[in-house]
Order: sequence, then structure tokens, then C-alpha cells
Amino acid sequence: MRYAKPFEDLIEEFRKFPTIGPKSAQRMAFTLLRKPNDQIEKFIRVISDAKYHLKNCKFCFNLSAEEICPICDNSQREHNQICVVESVKDLIAIENTSEYHGLYHVLGGVISPLDGLGAEDLNIQELILRINAMDLDDLEIILALGLSTEGEATMLYLKRLLEAQAKNIKITRLAHGLPVGADLDYTDQTTLSKALEARVLVS
Repeated sequence: MRYAKPFEDLIEEFRKFPTIGPKSAQRMAFTLLRKPNDQIEKFIRVISDAKYHLKNCKFCFNLSAEEICPICDNSQREHNQICVVESVKDLIAIENTSEYHGLYHVLGGVISPLDGLGAEDLNIQELILRINAMDLDDLEIILALGLSTEGEATMLYLKRLLEAQAKNIKITRLAHGLPVGADLDYTDQTTLSKALEARVLVS
């Protein structure tokens, strides 16, 4: 049996989301159609607002409704620490531990030739420019990337790049309490908190 084309189109759009299979997409479509019109209109409005009002922070590339995100704009944060993460999801995971009080830098991915992502496709040059603009003698860069092959390769690349800078920069990484190959946003807060607290120098 085939559904009416508008319904099939709706299912197909839901299927484009990560990890959403045909059955889940179908359930989501049915759920959406059962909602009252005012809730549907609100849903459309929320999506539109998020799409057109959210932007990347000009310093750290976090999602923000303003040009500078609340973290970068907070004078109470430790401005001599920059935690480098792969994605905004990882930034949120670390923030949820309530253990880190420094700044962030979102790379927007990791170096992955198989996915067509090179260093030039990430926010790496922006990180270097940002560091060079900071007049600090005790700057720590925390490489908080996942322990996948791509994450390790990206950390090694960043370490070499940072060491080539004239500044005296302390480069650390999360402790190895994290499971190999694990994504930070899937790691429980206690494990992530301990890995951050016990971070070590990048060797």
C-alpha cells in the first residue's frame, strides 16, 4: 500500500535525519499530523526562528543568537583556557559537567580524508588567529576530541601546529578514561568530568 504523496514526502523528509529509519519516520509523520493546527504552526515557526536567528559565535563557533555567544561574552570565565571540541554537541556535553570554566573553540569536525574533510575545511586557522591575538603567557589549549582514528590524527595535527607558534602554550588532552572510539556527547557526565579533571599533556 502506498500513502498519499504529501504523506510520503513528509516521511521522506524525516528519514533524512541521522539514525531515523523508515518506521521511525512514519511514526513521526503520523504524530505530527495528529497535532492541532496551532501546534503545527508553532512548530513551523520554531524551526524558522532557529534557522534564521541562530548563527556561529565569531570567536568560538558555538551556536548563538548573538554575534558573540554567552560563554565568550562572560568575563567570569577562565580566559586563559580554550577547550577545542569537534562539535557544539561536545561543547554542551562538557558544559553539563559543570567542571570546566574556560572558553571553547568548535572545529566543526575532525580531519577525515574518507569523508572529504581536510584541515582547511575546519575552523583551525581561526583557532591559530585567535591564539595569536591573545596576549597571554599561561594559555592552555585542551584538545577534547574523541578517541577515534580521525580524532587522534586531528589532535596530532593541532599539537604540531600549536607547537610551531611563538607563544608558550600548554597543550593537554582528556585523560584516557574515555572509551576508545567514543563520542563525547554520548559519554556520561561523570566519566567526562573525570577525564577533564585528569587531563594530561599531549605527548
